[in-house]
Amino acid sequence: MGVLIMLIQFNFKNFRSFRDDVTLDLSATKISEFNDRVIELGNEKILPVAAIFGANASGKSNVQEAFKYMVYYVLRSFAFGGDADEKKTKSEFMQPTPFLFDHKSKVAPSTFEVYFIGDESDKYRQYNYGFSVDSKGVCEEWLNICAKSARGKFKSIFYRNRETGELDLSGLPKKSHDNLQTSLENETLIVSLGAKLKVEKLKFIRDWFLKHETANFGDPFENLFLSRYVPDGFSDDEEVRKKVVNYFSSFDDSIIGFNVEKLKDDDGDDEHLKINTVHKVIDSDETVTLPLNEESAGTLKMFALYPALQEVMETGGVLFVDELNSRLHPLLMRSFLINFLNPLINKNHAQIIFTSHDSWTLSNNLLRRDEIWFTEKDNNGISTLYSLADFVDEEGQKIRKDENYEKNYLLGKYGAIPELKPMMVMEDD
Repeated sequence: MGVLIMLIQFNFKNFRSFRDDVTLDLSATKISEFNDRVIELGNEKILPVAAIFGANASGKSNVQEAFKYMVYYVLRSFAFGGDADEKKTKSEFMQPTPFLFDHKSKVAPSTFEVYFIGDESDKYRQYNYGFSVDSKGVCEEWLNICAKSARGKFKSIFYRNRETGELDLSGLPKKSHDNLQTSLENETLIVSLGAKLKVEKLKFIRDWFLKHETANFGDPFENLFLSRYVPDGFSDDEEVRKKVVNYFSSFDDSIIGFNVEKLKDDDGDDEHLKINTVHKVIDSDETVTLPLNEESAGTLKMFALYPALQEVMETGGVLFVDELNSRLHPLLMRSFLINFLNPLINKNHAQIIFTSHDSWTLSNNLLRRDEIWFTEKDNNGISTLYSLADFVDEEGQKIRKDENYEKNYLLGKYGAIPELKPMMVMEDD
């Protein structure tokens, strides 16, 4: 088992349809259901899953996009800034998209923050890292650490503020200060730059962001890309292909192997893979092969999911999937989640955050109340995110664990459902 690192909380503000503070909290509340799946690291009790439901255009996907943006910026910002290649700088610096429907938010920075816990050098520590960024670059950035023995008291490792000009690096090795100060640009994060300069504390934070995988099955372009993405070693290593077959056997035992052929493109410069699935002929020792792209949409999706799933299962980290339900039978999706929640399979405590339209997943036989989240958008275009565990009904009562979550959700008891109106496709004169 490698270094255990888990996400506790993700916060963001002023990003796309979310104008105000947003918190996605994966720390377990004191409720009693499915306590065997709660993971204890240090003083924290952490959940392996968060499921986000809501109407179309309510903001579900924007939660993923906010997380994806934070990961991207941490991993890429060391390449931003400077005037050696102004054209490259402008093209690579990806500005956030703030909430655009009021004048104040449109010019305000977007903020992203995480709390996570890890066993750095066999000592559990909680980390708080975040930054604010606008069209000019980084406005603010901070890193705080809390040791297990510190009883919730965080110690500052570094802090910067563009407006005040403050740059406090006192929690970092003194020998790194000059290099960081000299190389730091407005668009560059200290964490990204420090990792590049091999500052161990900062490399540890950067490496945590490397562990995360995202997949958006609601985006046809990304979906096409994912369907062509194969696991590491798949083309050359028979053992890797056997692992994929074992993975498929949990939901489709008709696939008994894969044939992989490397082909040259017409110009002879690049290679591409021709992948065939191998099926057993009924009542025979013979086999038949099919091109992978002729398999069902559900099979292609599960194949596309495997590389990201494999990565987080082997190293730990967060798998964030938008529209997990898309092109998957409900029972297959349920099986996928159950396998993910099995500690004998998920040995490195990987976490999954997913969005879905399928209300059947809203079951007290599958999810805890604090693992269920909803997004809702008001008439001003402002999205909010809230947990079923925190939801209070019209009578001021919290939701009981024996309620029929799916039925009550479809009845509108929890909000986060579409407001349906007649579809006026054709009107009489």
